[in-house]
Amino acid sequence: MSFSHLHGFKVAGVSTCVPPNRVDNLEAGKDFGAVEVRKVVSMAGVRHRHVVTPDVTAVDLCTDAARRLLNTLGWAPESVTGLIMVTQSPDYFLPSSSCVVHARLGLGDQCAAFDVGLGCSGYPYGLYLAATMLRGGGHQRILVLHGETPSLFIDPQDQATSLLFGDAGSATALEHTGDAQDEAWFSLFTDGSGADSLIIKGGAFRDPRPADPRDLRLRMDGASVFNFTIKRVPALINDTLAYAGLQVADIDSYIFHQSNRFIMKHLIKKCELPEDRVPFILEDMGNCGGPSVPLTLTRSLAQRGDQPMRLMLLGYGVGLSWGATIMTLHPDTPLLHHTYQAPGAPSPRSPL
Repeated sequence: MSFSHLHGFKVAGVSTCVPPNRVDNLEAGKDFGAVEVRKVVSMAGVRHRHVVTPDVTAVDLCTDAARRLLNTLGWAPESVTGLIMVTQSPDYFLPSSSCVVHARLGLGDQCAAFDVGLGCSGYPYGLYLAATMLRGGGHQRILVLHGETPSLFIDPQDQATSLLFGDAGSATALEHTGDAQDEAWFSLFTDGSGADSLIIKGGAFRDPRPADPRDLRLRMDGASVFNFTIKRVPALINDTLAYAGLQVADIDSYIFHQSNRFIMKHLIKKCELPEDRVPFILEDMGNCGGPSVPLTLTRSLAQRGDQPMRLMLLGYGVGLSWGATIMTLHPDTPLLHHTYQAPGAPSPRSPL
């Protein structure tokens, strides 16, 4: 069954990280023509994006986010017994990115570390895996890292993707509590028949050296992705609410994967969601893939009130894959956001 109800754990903290290089789409897209670029920016909702330099990867962003989160929580590295790295932007085919991060964070050898190769839906999937590990016993603290650098695999000549995607890394700490009131609901789905809708055809073992160099870049069938989204996401929201025995008004904030403003506005209207409960960060962050979900958390809810908040977290896209999580965010849960700083680089407040 695609629905699960798990309890006895909580999200202890979330940390997100973006590269310092901020791109203005109106300037970056000038070769496409000023009028056309303004149309794309208006529809997609992306004015600025943060993109990495070629020497920075998703592993770097996630490691930085995780290190800051561990320091804030006061968690000793050896107390973490699980590390899940969700990414489709790995440093290497092998070893796994989780092993690279494991070493950088100085985690102990009693820590289970593995990668999950999911994109836009990866955050609810990662939370589900961590929750099942905590629920199964033997684990007290788990890190879920989710990072992507789509700017490195888009075609600069494709205005549909080059003006849309930004880069980000995240770290989410989950902790066993044993309290039945710390609960979450999960719904996870897949339709692999739509795999070609978002794909990089070349570069891996199926076609390591493609004849067409464009096959080393992301190809997106925008119409298919739009149709998939408006078909699957409303049902995802309604069915997850029904499974949890909740109504639309019972959710304090709907944290969407920041896919595209036009698509998100369509979903809000179709699902009759209160607009003030659906935060947008697209304008200054772009579509960062799956990490856009934790990024929306830290960017929109850091200055929240002193009461628990019930959230619905929504991921959907490449795969095709989609999923949702309903969970409670406690008022004392730290939500951190910062700009990536390369190891050894001077602090922004330090003299150059």
